[in-house]
Amino acid sequence: MPVLTPMKNLGATTQTGVAVYAEPGCTVTPDALQVVSENTGLNGPFLADFLSGMLTHERCGRHLYRSVEGRTQNPILQNKYREFGAETERHAEILEQLIAQAGGNPNYVSPTARAIELADVKTLEASFLGSGSVDLMTAEMAMLDAVFLAESADHANWKTLSQLVEHVTPGPVQDAFRTACEEVEAQEDDHLGWATEMKSKLVVMQARSTMMQKVGEKTEEVVARIKEWFSE
Repeated sequence: MPVLTPMKNLGATTQTGVAVYAEPGCTVTPDALQVVSENTGLNGPFLADFLSGMLTHERCGRHLYRSVEGRTQNPILQNKYREFGAETERHAEILEQLIAQAGGNPNYVSPTARAIELADVKTLEASFLGSGSVDLMTAEMAMLDAVFLAESADHANWKTLSQLVEHVTPGPVQDAFRTACEEVEAQEDDHLGWATEMKSKLVVMQARSTMMQKVGEKTEEVVARIKEWFSE
């Protein structure tokens, strides 16, 4: 199982900055990241930063899927969130292996990764906005929008990595990167395609409904009606 939240006791490292402090044993310098380029022929520090950001986004994506899976009232969405969550966890595991094979540390949290984590946390928080005080479909749309945003970035990341593979020095590392992209890109196409289609479908369904939720209508009745929509 991949590490989903890097911590000091798990060997997490980072670069220090004006607003970032790390103990000496947890501090990494740009020069130390040059080791990554030894097996790739690329800019080591930049590659380490980029891969760390990708991995962080996948880790945050796994947390997002666990959250929306537990909160959605629609079993069809819940099953899909569960499926995509498991695949996202696998993507994080693949990235950990790629980083290690390239000579890096999977638990290195780069400056880019910290920025990505903050953005992802805010996306997750936004999906809770109005919980308990908004109608069911508004809550469902907030969660689906969070998934759509997360998958849009995921899709772009893996597409970029697949293009970068062609510039990696031929050998085991390039082979590993190419194999990973071939496995993950198809799933990312599926994730983003589903999120895009489902977002459009929900918007059209609600726009065509003259009354999404009648006053006094029970949640289970709304869920049953929405489930019927999805089976059409």
